[in-house]
Amino acid sequence: MLAATPLAPEYVSEILRLNIGDDLTEHGWSQQNCFLTEELTIALAAECHLLNDDGAMKLAGVGRGDDQAVRPTIRGDQIAWLKAGQSIACDRYLQIMENLRVALNRTLFLGLDEYESHFAFYSPGASYLKHLDRFRDDDSRTVSVVIYLNPDWLPEQGGALRLHPEGKCSEDITPTGSRLVLFMSADMLHEVLPATRDRMSLAGWFRRRV
Repeated sequence: MLAATPLAPEYVSEILRLNIGDDLTEHGWSQQNCFLTEELTIALAAECHLLNDDGAMKLAGVGRGDDQAVRPTIRGDQIAWLKAGQSIACDRYLQIMENLRVALNRTLFLGLDEYESHFAFYSPGASYLKHLDRFRDDDSRTVSVVIYLNPDWLPEQGGALRLHPEGKCSEDITPTGSRLVLFMSADMLHEVLPATRDRMSLAGWFRRRV
């Protein structure tokens, strides 16, 4: 389920035709290496670092609405939501995701209407226990997206995304920079394992109108 060679973002429709659509249908998840250019990955990583250094990232909560609470023993990342126009790098990334949304709809007819995303910063030792991305009272999140921003990551540094496909063995995905992972939000149990170094990513969700 890996892209054989690095592909530029403008070829996202070709990636979908060859890989991602089939992966999501057959396995419930897909991995693509070198999805973003090195230049864009570096720019997004620098922005994530800057937000963290400036104190602009907040500890993420679990649950939603009145039931949302910060529980570091369950979820230890700090986040900052993306907004259109906040930086050139973020706007480029959001445009790539818009192209991907259109391509997913064209390929899988999912009725995806919008995309939301945030930076996620895990300090050494932070983790996120096993969970689903779709809320019990809101089924709009349909496809989950993670793009990693970590240069020169080594497997022994930990921090893997562990997927738990139903009825199959778990899959550990190393958070290597420029790597894209997608999975079906309602079905894929997953967790983030602790790492020995700072771990950065962009987490997002393609949502359908409800």
